[in-house]
Amino acid sequence: MAETSRTQVIQRAAPSGFFFLLCYIGAAIYFVSRSDGSFWGVILGLLEAIVWPVYVVYHVLVLLGA
Repeated sequence: MAETSRTQVIQRAAPSGFFFLLCYIGAAIYFVSRSDGSFWGVILGLLEAIVWPVYVVYHVLVLLGA
């Protein structure tokens, strides 16, 4: 009987994942508080909280002249 080797993969992404979760919650609170309080305003605020890092990276690249 052949012996099989087992590879163990350990991921250590929990600290950065927790940081990004906190960033999302903070952004969601900010964007939802700026909305008019309607259902679609809250949904739009939550969607904005997901994509705001894209705008930050874009504007940083524009400032760097890239």
